[in-house]
Amino acid sequence: MSQQPATIAAPDQRLAGRTILQIVPDLQSGGAERATVDVAEALGRVGARCLVASRGGRMVSELQSKGGVWAPFPAATKNPFAMALNSVRLARIIRDEGVDIVHARSRAPAWVAYYATRQTGAKLVTTYHSAYSGASPIKQRYNAIMSAGDAVIAISEFAAQRIRELHPESAERIVVIPRGADLRAFSPAAVDRRRVERLRAAWGVAAHDRVVLLPSRLSARKGHSVLVEATKRLIKQGVCDLRVIFVGDPHSDSFRRALETQIEHAGLRDVIRNAGYCEDMPAAYMAAAVIVAPATEPEAFGRIAVEAQAMGAPVIISDIGAAPEIVLAPPQTPRHLATGWRTPPGDPVALADAIAEALSLQASAHDDLALRARRNAQERFSVEEMQRATLQVYERLLGL
Repeated sequence: MSQQPATIAAPDQRLAGRTILQIVPDLQSGGAERATVDVAEALGRVGARCLVASRGGRMVSELQSKGGVWAPFPAATKNPFAMALNSVRLARIIRDEGVDIVHARSRAPAWVAYYATRQTGAKLVTTYHSAYSGASPIKQRYNAIMSAGDAVIAISEFAAQRIRELHPESAERIVVIPRGADLRAFSPAAVDRRRVERLRAAWGVAAHDRVVLLPSRLSARKGHSVLVEATKRLIKQGVCDLRVIFVGDPHSDSFRRALETQIEHAGLRDVIRNAGYCEDMPAAYMAAAVIVAPATEPEAFGRIAVEAQAMGAPVIISDIGAAPEIVLAPPQTPRHLATGWRTPPGDPVALADAIAEALSLQASAHDDLALRARRNAQERFSVEEMQRATLQVYERLLGL
């Protein structure tokens, strides 16, 4: 029997009547954008107003349906002159709308928000969403803004430790709040089989094909190229019923073209398909035999791993960044307690071996893994807990 998500107590109304403005480059897709919408929903439940300053995107309608208000704003610009003008513009919005807190979720918007809140007296929250790197002093200074909030939310212990190492002056302002998955939507019981069949048909996957799914933006650091090499190895080993599906928007056309060239040269055009953006991710996880997230650079969190575990799907991620906090795997975790696999980053041989092992699981072992994975997600990564903890940060800043 699957375990149900823990019941979260009804939120209090201390933020009722307050106005929170979140600022994010766009509302197209991604973990920061998902968290923006989730927090907007939570604010609406407690009677607060939530504005989202952004250039927009496909998630605007969802934001509005959950009580958030979209404020069209050129938040994605990184032009210094445009950012200076944006800080003046944002300060005007803060005053006109009576904004109490600005929550910035990306670097350029955070710089804009920093100067706007200093002009107006509003509080600033920043969320450290990425394992920001910076080889040059200029880049390090640019990244430092994400640790400059009156409260700094780290989305994992890995991110928190990175902030402490790079920005020790911010240590006392760090609050660790992992991202959460909507366990009502990401539940096998919530997905009608017809949704899965429609999705597999759209992907051109036959009934007997086993799908390896990489659900992430097409970006070099997400490990698509590593999976191509791992797939080539699996095909040579005689795995003939394999189909690899990439789901996600391209980070750049140049990388998309380079990836397509790599697939062509590997002779895998009939095996690997880039399916683009997917509206129904719970069904996508159910349509797959294995989920992979083979990042080649450390990541501050692993939303894919949480969602996959919530769906009870076998998941393989790279053993870097926040991965050890999310997926329990050997050798650190006994095999009978594991919830997935972790492999060295950039290692197609290890990735191929892990995929082969996941595909070879017997029914009972698969079911046991699914049960452990769902329990791990339910106990540690619910969206309700993320919402509750974030609202507590707002309340503390406002002295409520």
